[in-house]
Amino acid sequence: MSKLHHSRVPAYLDFLQSMSGLILALFIVGHILFEASILLGPDAMEKMTLFFEGYYFFGARYPIIITLLAAFIFALFILHAALAIRKIPSTYLQYKTFKTHKDRFRHEDTSLWMVQVVTGFAMFFLGSVHLYFMMVNPSKIGPYLSAQRVVEGWMWPLYLLLLFCVVLHAFVGLYRLALKWGWFEGKNYRTSRKIMKRLMRAGIAAYIVIGLASLGTYISIGLHLDETPAVKVDK
Repeated sequence: MSKLHHSRVPAYLDFLQSMSGLILALFIVGHILFEASILLGPDAMEKMTLFFEGYYFFGARYPIIITLLAAFIFALFILHAALAIRKIPSTYLQYKTFKTHKDRFRHEDTSLWMVQVVTGFAMFFLGSVHLYFMMVNPSKIGPYLSAQRVVEGWMWPLYLLLLFCVVLHAFVGLYRLALKWGWFEGKNYRTSRKIMKRLMRAGIAAYIVIGLASLGTYISIGLHLDETPAVKVDK
C-alpha cells in the first residue's frame, strides 16, 4: 500500500501569511503612534521626521530612508495580500456557502474574519496610494507639508477611510493570530479568549480616537498655513 504524501507548502504559506500579517500589524500600531506626535505640536512631529530620516544618527537628513522603509512595507503588504487572497471565496457559490455558515452559527469570530476580508480589500487600494506617495515623495513629510497634503491635496477623505480600515484589520488580525497560534492562552482558554477580545476592542477604540485626533490636528494646521510664519510649503 503506497504512502500518502501530503504537501507542506500550504502550511508554509499559512505561516508566512501569519508572520507578514504580524509585522504589518505591529507596524501600523507604531506608525499611528508616530503620527500622533503631531498632538504634541509641530516641533515634536518634526523631530520624529528627523529621526526616521536618520538625522540623529548621521548628522544629515536622508529621505531615501523613508523611501526604502515604505518600499519594504509595500512589498510585504503585497505579499500578505497575495497569501491572504487564497482563503477568500472566489465564486458566488463559495461566498453563499460561507454566508450560510456564518448566518447559521452566528459566531462572532467568523464575522471578524469577514471584517478582515472587507477591510483588507479596501486597504489594497487606499494603502497602495499612501505607500506609493511615501516612496516617491519622502522629503514631503513633516508637520506642515503633511498638513498641506491632507487639506489642499484633499487626502483627508482617503486617510479617514484608511484609518478605520487599518485599525480594524490590524487589531482583529492580532486577535485572530493570538487564537490561532495559542499565544497568551493561559490555563483557561475561554477566559483568555474573553480577555483578548476585550483588549482587541479597547485597542480599536483607542487607536481610532488617537488617529482621528491626529488627522483633525493636521487638518487644523492645514487650514491655517497662511497664518503660520516662516513655513515652507509647496505652492
